[in-house]
Amino acid sequence: MRARLVAAGLAAALLGTATPAVAAPGPPGHQEWWFDTWHVQHLWAEGARGQGIVIGEIDTGVQAGLPALAGRVLSGTDLGPGGGDGRRDRDVDPFGHGTAMASLMVAHDGPFGILGLAPDARVLPVAVPIPGTTDDGTGGAALGLGDAIRFAADHGAKIISMSLGGSTAGDADHLSCPADEQAAIDHALSRGAIVVAAGGNSGESGNTIEEPAVCLGVVSVGAVDSAGRVPPWSSRHAYLTVTAPGVNVPTVGRDRGSAFFGDGTSQATAITAAGLAVIWSKYPKLTNRQVVARLLATLRGRRTEPGPATGYGSIDIGAAVDRPVPANAPDPVFAAVDPFLSRDAEQAPPPPAPPIQRAKRLAEPDGLVARRPAGPLATGAGLAGLVSAGVGLLVITVLGVLAIGGRRRSRASVRGFRDGPGPAR
Repeated sequence: MRARLVAAGLAAALLGTATPAVAAPGPPGHQEWWFDTWHVQHLWAEGARGQGIVIGEIDTGVQAGLPALAGRVLSGTDLGPGGGDGRRDRDVDPFGHGTAMASLMVAHDGPFGILGLAPDARVLPVAVPIPGTTDDGTGGAALGLGDAIRFAADHGAKIISMSLGGSTAGDADHLSCPADEQAAIDHALSRGAIVVAAGGNSGESGNTIEEPAVCLGVVSVGAVDSAGRVPPWSSRHAYLTVTAPGVNVPTVGRDRGSAFFGDGTSQATAITAAGLAVIWSKYPKLTNRQVVARLLATLRGRRTEPGPATGYGSIDIGAAVDRPVPANAPDPVFAAVDPFLSRDAEQAPPPPAPPIQRAKRLAEPDGLVARRPAGPLATGAGLAGLVSAGVGLLVITVLGVLAIGGRRRSRASVRGFRDGPGPAR
């Protein structure tokens, strides 16, 4: 669907009482509430800003020319038919899924003050031909995620973030990770990376098994709101590892000056990946498994056995940076995959991988975990909540955007707003 204009052209002089400043970044009413929960500004002041960490983002590409992402997006690759370096968001929706997820990781001075959790990290974009993108061709052989994961691992990504996935349908023999994806994940883990993937948004619509979240060695992520509650749409699975902020999350849009808010395990995954970058930048000598162990040792509501809605608990990046963690802290994520990694290490090294083949489409996704419906922005005088004191005659355009359908997509829309009348890109 195309963006639909809902309201526009309101001057600050008509807005009445100014909204007080808030501690967390982001637009009033849609702040990045986890910044307060985790005392992120304190973490940054202590030098944990994601510096030195490359996050491989496998998604729709990233609109690297946006001011909010300037200098934070490396040259990656686009595995779609047109090729490229991944620094163009191929999402046909103005939301710009890949751009939105990157903004949660590394944005600086974004529209409405939206900031990434790890602003000194770098994103390595790997665009894949997902339906709903301009990379989505017709016909031809499908391209799995294996090549994308291997590319990220072989090009310096210490964290690989996948706010995407697909259902594994069929009988019990098919409810597992595809062999090529598992092999690529094993490869990434062996090269010292951490792999993170969205748990899915199907808690109210079948609660389907999803990959790559189901794959061994993956930190799979569900969603929670600001009160720590798991929303009903966040998928429930025995393989879920953690939960993270995924409700009322503001993000930078693909078009210059635009921003959106919405819900989903996509957002929770990007925030988890950025949080891991913050931890690793504070403790750069830790291994991938030690960073994951530190994340798991400091969870809120920590459990010794994972629950289907919560996993082992909800991430707390402030605690993961500041609290002491034993060197032998348990790490069930790596414990599950270690026997296979050890087996692979004992075997002769495989022949060099063939060159990556560009596909015309990623068939029957590996679809995109999109955003769930969010409440509508206020209209009329209620738009005062979008403007803080001292803005002056800021013109605000409010967009309601319907989400495109897809195997992992949730069922409707996000809402958006624009920061002034700047030109779209």
